Amino acid sequence: MEETTIKVLLVDDHEMVRIGLAAVLGTEDDIEVVGEASSGQEGIRLALEYRPDVVLMDLVMDGMDGIETTRRLLEQHPDCKVIVLTSFIDDEKIYPVIEAGAFSYLLKTSRAAEIAQAIRSAVKGQSVLESQVASKLMNRFRQPKQAAMPHEELTDREMEVLRLIASGKSNQDVADELFIGVKTVKFHVTNILAKLDVEDRTQAAIYAFKQGLVE
Repeated sequence: MEETTIKVLLVDDHEMVRIGLAAVLGTEDDIEVVGEASSGQEGIRLALEYRPDVVLMDLVMDGMDGIETTRRLLEQHPDCKVIVLTSFIDDEKIYPVIEAGAFSYLLKTSRAAEIAQAIRSAVKGQSVLESQVASKLMNRFRQPKQAAMPHEELTDREMEVLRLIASGKSNQDVADELFIGVKTVKFHVTNILAKLDVEDRTQAAIYAFKQGLVE
């Protein structure tokens, strides 16, 4: 039985990195590089055009970084698996991109065979984490949790939406400003109200002002 070809999109602002990845992945019979993007914005556009199974995502890029690109891409193409491929393993990048929905996290020092296998594992629903990243995540979960304020449970995107509705923006205004759909905004608002344990947008706005989340 013939294997299904895995469609991969490369998102990296370094041309030589894209060329190298395309070359090594091009030798794999079951993997096809369907597109290359040099920016986050282009990556989102190409993901919607080509509907890749897997996206290899750089983290540090001019303009929209890999964290925000991952978040926005998965909002519009949730079935895709994002594999971070980066040179960085600092906490300020690992945790936010995992929270944004990244499926696997590899370093650019990984061997070509490891990257190819991570792609195959992703389509099977199996995450692959670079060993140092896995250790960081395990240590974080081992740390005792302190009682959090309700707004600390909000994702970065939910916090953006909260600040905008607190400033009087309508759902359509929020959608336009964040480049997402109105349905997605409504989904975020529902989550915000639930997490803050408030009944409506007005109470959410009052909460935001009391906690100093908006000016």
